[in-house]
Amino acid sequence: MKYEFEEFKTIEDVFLYLVSVAPYMKQVLPVSSYRGYIFSIVPLTPLSGDILMMIYAKGTIEPGLVEFDISTKKYKPVTAVERADRNYFIILTPKVATLADDAIEKLESKSRQQ
Repeated sequence: MKYEFEEFKTIEDVFLYLVSVAPYMKQVLPVSSYRGYIFSIVPLTPLSGDILMMIYAKGTIEPGLVEFDISTKKYKPVTAVERADRNYFIILTPKVATLADDAIEKLESKSRQQ
């Protein structure tokens, strides 16, 4: 598996990026909070899946549903999807995530080399 990485300064920037690349009318997107990173791994080559991009920011966020408002670049925890003009993220905190472990290992080894 080949990984590409795109680091953002804040979780809001990660959300903004994901909203911009999400399929039209896709209102709820998954994001992981794992090992000190908030991220989503998306395929750059959808048919083969050989190249994956990890879009991330360093940090943590509580699991659950969050509502993101693009115009203010703010998010807040919510209990339900309520508004069509907002985007929602399901924050997941996996116990084990082997694909994420592999990507984080490659990311951190790149950081040590620089």
